[in-house]
Amino acid sequence: MFSMNEIQLTHKKFQHIHEVLSSNSFLKMDALNGEIPFWIAPYEISTQDLVEQEIKNLTVKLDNAGIKTLIVDLFELSCSLVDDNIGLNEMFDLELDMDKSDFKDAIQSTINIHERFIPAIVEKVVSVKPNILLLKGVGAVYPFIRSHTVLNNLQSAVKNIPTVMFFCGSYTGQSLNLFGTLKDDNYYRAFNIDTYKLKA
Repeated sequence: MFSMNEIQLTHKKFQHIHEVLSSNSFLKMDALNGEIPFWIAPYEISTQDLVEQEIKNLTVKLDNAGIKTLIVDLFELSCSLVDDNIGLNEMFDLELDMDKSDFKDAIQSTINIHERFIPAIVEKVVSVKPNILLLKGVGAVYPFIRSHTVLNNLQSAVKNIPTVMFFCGSYTGQSLNLFGTLKDDNYYRAFNIDTYKLKA
């Protein structure tokens, strides 16, 4: 069960996100001064289920307003790539016979961030032609995929539309801290959407 405060704060956060994402200045990527149009939407992991529902509501409202969104679940994409290239059942069998380090390497090799993972996202963007790319599922793919690795590789592949990553943790503008405790890595190229100021 969620407290009333958690519900209200999460809803307020997503009201702000909706206002930002539906604004012309955001969609046109104004005032970025040449910076990459990447945004982090941090949230507390304890509110994960609330956030999932709010993301669904957000995409519906944006789509109804004629703003086409593409939402990519990093966990679902990873599972799809594993299934296509090895098979999920085969991967489960490998897990039983390998130590954790070797298994992590096997999954990372199968997902292959450069040759499969990022190209799969780009393929979806090219196919859907969205106004905004939304990424979620960061916590579910850790430690096989790191959020800063996704962003670093996307910044040269998807830079003509705003990209928003829903991140279960905190973002200082300098570092990503998964779950608020695990330092993912330094990352300076994204903006914190909580601090976005709408133009009057």
